[in-house]
Amino acid sequence: MKTAELIAVNDFCVYHNVEYTFITSLHNAGLVEVTVINETTFIPQTELQKLEKLVNLHQLDINIAGIEAISHLLARVEKMQEELRYLNNRLSLYE
Repeated sequence: MKTAELIAVNDFCVYHNVEYTFITSLHNAGLVEVTVINETTFIPQTELQKLEKLVNLHQLDINIAGIEAISHLLARVEKMQEELRYLNNRLSLYE
C-alpha cells in the first residue's frame, strides 16, 4: 500500500478531536483496520468514511460496545437492502 493512501492516526485524532485510544479500541474491536509502519500507526483511506461515522457515534457518547452493536446492525441493514434490490430486479424481469 502506498503511503499516500494512508493517514496518520495522530493527524486524524487532532483533526476530529478524538483520543488515540479510541482508534485503538475500535481496532481491537475489529471495527477499523490500521497499518503500522516504522512504529507509526496509519489509517487506510478506504477506512476513512467508516471511521468518521464511528467518530460521530462516539461524539454522541456511545461507548465502544454500543458502536460495535450499531455497526453490526447497520451492516445487516445494508445487506438486506442489497438483497431487496436484487430481488426487485429479478422480479421486474417477470413483470
